[in-house]
Amino acid sequence: MSQLFTPIKLGHVELPNRIIIAPMCQYSADQGQATDWHQIHLGTLSQSGAGLLILEATAVVPEGRITYADLGLWDDATEQALGKVLKAIGQYSDMPLGIQLAHAGRKASTHKPWDGGGAIAPGSDNGWQTFSASDQPFQEGGPAPEAMDKAGIEAVKAAFVAAAKRADRLGIEVIELHAAHGYLLHQFLSPLSNQRRDEYGGNLENRMRLLLEVFDAVRAVFPKEKAVGVRISGTDWVEGGWDLPQSIALAKALDARGCDFIHVSSGGLSPLQQIPVGPSYQVPLSDAIKAEVKMPVIAVGLITDPHQAEAVLTEGNADAVALARGILYDPRWPWHAAAALGDKAHASPQYLRCEPHGVKGLFE
Repeated sequence: MSQLFTPIKLGHVELPNRIIIAPMCQYSADQGQATDWHQIHLGTLSQSGAGLLILEATAVVPEGRITYADLGLWDDATEQALGKVLKAIGQYSDMPLGIQLAHAGRKASTHKPWDGGGAIAPGSDNGWQTFSASDQPFQEGGPAPEAMDKAGIEAVKAAFVAAAKRADRLGIEVIELHAAHGYLLHQFLSPLSNQRRDEYGGNLENRMRLLLEVFDAVRAVFPKEKAVGVRISGTDWVEGGWDLPQSIALAKALDARGCDFIHVSSGGLSPLQQIPVGPSYQVPLSDAIKAEVKMPVIAVGLITDPHQAEAVLTEGNADAVALARGILYDPRWPWHAAAALGDKAHASPQYLRCEPHGVKGLFE
């Protein structure tokens, strides 16, 4: 049996294999509410044979959306709309579901990517005032965020807690807190975006404070039999920014608090980033963090080939691998990986007859 198709536990949540579908924004919600597109999209991925499907970055407050078309989970309407989608999917799939809870901070209030993705100024159509650790804009000359005061920080923590409770009611088994890619929790972590002089800024302990408080608050209300983990950017890829040593310190602090997994990405905080993009380019980050923590570590980033994914696991660089763009391109990637590695994959009975003649016994 390949390592890729062995079970793994994230806390008490057991996954049938180590293929994770990473969160991928769809920019297709209506006032934060899931639409028919989400049912099509998530329904397709739920038939992939992966071990876990994590729903896209889901805003905990309206002003925390990246775009006006982002998914949200902040009130009864957004909860009911998502619940309708998940109920339809659950009739035909028993794949465990996770959700990435997020707040975009200063990277909120933008156009959809296919409309250019640029910032929308407050007061303009589909635009609003953004908030961050400090008042520096994401891009020079762009709309400036307001630095969050203590009341704003407390409100954000409460919003994550409320969204976690809603996720539990929807039957979601895994929460991933989004502290990567330059969004709000990452903005507090990085010295490039956090210029505060109170207990939430300055030294590393202070910059980690908000994320750790959000984690503790969410963990306290999300059932113990379900999992709570964190996605981080292992480095900003900018000199003087958030980096791997700081990520290791954060990972250790989360590990000590009972975090169920850490999902290691990178970048997204600054337009000055210099990313050495290539196959498995982020795996060294997950490898370094895995050496320092007990919780499972998920690697992600241009992991596209089954043998490449298997090597990440057998060489001890991570405990699971996540796919994003690759599984959009090939929604049956786990089937093809099982065939390539001589293993078995799960398929719904409606699809069993598509098993290739040359790989009989592929489907469980």
